[in-house]
Amino acid sequence: MSTLRELKTRIGSVASTQKTTSAMKMISSSKMRKATGQLQRLSPYRHMVQHVISHLLVTDQQFDSPLIAQRDVQRVALVVFGSDDGLCGGFNVNIFKQLLGTIAAVRNEYGAQVGITVVPVGKKMTKAVEKIAGKDIQMERVALNTRSGSEELYTFIDLLKTRFLERTFDRVEMLYMHFISTGKQVFTREQLLPVSYQGLADNVDPRAANSPCLFEPDANTIFNTVLPLHIKSMLQDVFIQSTASEQSARVMAMQAASDNAKELLDELQLEYNKLRQQGITTELLDILGGQVER
Repeated sequence: MSTLRELKTRIGSVASTQKTTSAMKMISSSKMRKATGQLQRLSPYRHMVQHVISHLLVTDQQFDSPLIAQRDVQRVALVVFGSDDGLCGGFNVNIFKQLLGTIAAVRNEYGAQVGITVVPVGKKMTKAVEKIAGKDIQMERVALNTRSGSEELYTFIDLLKTRFLERTFDRVEMLYMHFISTGKQVFTREQLLPVSYQGLADNVDPRAANSPCLFEPDANTIFNTVLPLHIKSMLQDVFIQSTASEQSARVMAMQAASDNAKELLDELQLEYNKLRQQGITTELLDILGGQVER
């Protein structure tokens, strides 16, 4: 049976853990709000880029760009976004499981001989991908993590475009958790390169046809200027979506840990009170027994 001193020590330890998890939850909540704020600020930029593309696509012109060129797929790059830190529940585990499913789907779609390069973002995801990297699956390390700023992100975007244009990769896809709410994130697989012309056409604003524009110097030149901006905005959005999802997962994990600590604390406090009451009762019985003997 535990002594009062041991129980008191355990109660202090659990209480300290609860305070720590509560503090971490508050920090993660703040970071999540910051990320969702960044998504809101990015939205007008993405809307403006799509607005320009809409005006271009409603014309009768044919557009030509190496970034939309479709070719036989010999090697696919999968950019998978994870986290640098732990304590975020099953965030990285779920993404890694989805990565394995995506690899199987890519081989089923393009054949077993298709080359696959996984580009992990985040230390935790990098460690996970190292376990499957080998002859059939290559891993490429990049100088980008979840704490990277705009400069590192833009450098990474340029790297992916260069690899695609050099035909090192014939297709680039992004795997990440799409943020919906604090309690819900959805795994998403999205094509980055080549840019889907049909996807651009599907997102055309129907109002663009009612407001014709004059293009200078010409529509194709403007299209080739705007397209890299579209790619940049896509990757920026994915990067922030992943960050918001990570912090959201950490908020939920810390909430669960705090709730478990509180439940354990209540149980220990009850056991402590029972043991203390038992000790007091024993002492009273000893006192009464001594008085009777007199």
